[in-house]
Amino acid sequence: MKRLLTRLGFYVFTAWAAITINFFIAHTLPGDPVSALLSKYQGQINSSAIASLTALFGLNKHQTLWQSYMSYWGQLAHGNLGISFTQFPTPVSTLIGQYLPWTLFLVGTATVLSFVIGTGLGVFAGWRRGSWTDALLPATSFLSSIPYFWLGLIAITLFTGPGSWLPGAFSFDQGMTPVWTPSFVGNALQHAILPAATIVVSTMSGWLLSMRNMMVTVTSEDYITVAHAKGLSERRVMLNYAARNALLPNISGFALSLGFIVSGTFLVEIVFNYQGVGLLLIQAIGADDYPVMQGIFLVITLAVLAANFVADLVYLLLDPRTRKEG
Repeated sequence: MKRLLTRLGFYVFTAWAAITINFFIAHTLPGDPVSALLSKYQGQINSSAIASLTALFGLNKHQTLWQSYMSYWGQLAHGNLGISFTQFPTPVSTLIGQYLPWTLFLVGTATVLSFVIGTGLGVFAGWRRGSWTDALLPATSFLSSIPYFWLGLIAITLFTGPGSWLPGAFSFDQGMTPVWTPSFVGNALQHAILPAATIVVSTMSGWLLSMRNMMVTVTSEDYITVAHAKGLSERRVMLNYAARNALLPNISGFALSLGFIVSGTFLVEIVFNYQGVGLLLIQAIGADDYPVMQGIFLVITLAVLAANFVADLVYLLLDPRTRKEG
């Protein structure tokens, strides 16, 4: 419990630091973004929207820096991340809410599949060294060395076009309305196959290689020899003794991967024109849409911290040594 509370305190402090840095970033931006927006949309912005943006950027000249900082926290407490410059007057929180589910669906599913497939193959490759599974290492390493965007372009060239049922762009057919109907869900799944496969193929090698190496190390430990001497089945020794202990480093890496799901895999979303947070961020950077950039960076930071905290909880469950330290 002591360890858990210590880690929780660390994450709370880190979250506060990230939010504070996000506030001060506005002071380093060139020019005055609020004034630029006012001149662009002259007469279309009401006073409450102006006050909200000024507080968000900490640019209220009638307030001290501390008062601006507290106003910024007040905005965040109400879920107000400002208004998009390029899609005015849409709130940033609404934009992120529209794009985030698609990234979580695509990159989240692909990351989990990549972890499960790569780790599973790594267990067998490490347990049965010298078998056919060793041939997987050079093959998957070669595929992972190909950049995301290049692999995506190859997939589009090979698997889309006339006569193919796999779409090469968008997250669903543009004529459809996003609703929870079997036809729409099926259409969304169909559009996600190629980008998800690109991510899985590109990232699977890392999980496979790290798990195999850990399995090779663990299988030489004394408790594995003792487990064999006790007459336990091969499957039980492999999964309950070797794989369980070898899995811990992969769990840590998996937690970090979950955190970066929110940022999406930018190039994959661009290549497939997929409606995700990565594509939204690239568009915001190109248009100097500071509120959208700030909002996405904040969501990414908090997601990474939350994922690391979950990893700590999993560590406590899997490794009895961490519970004794607490």
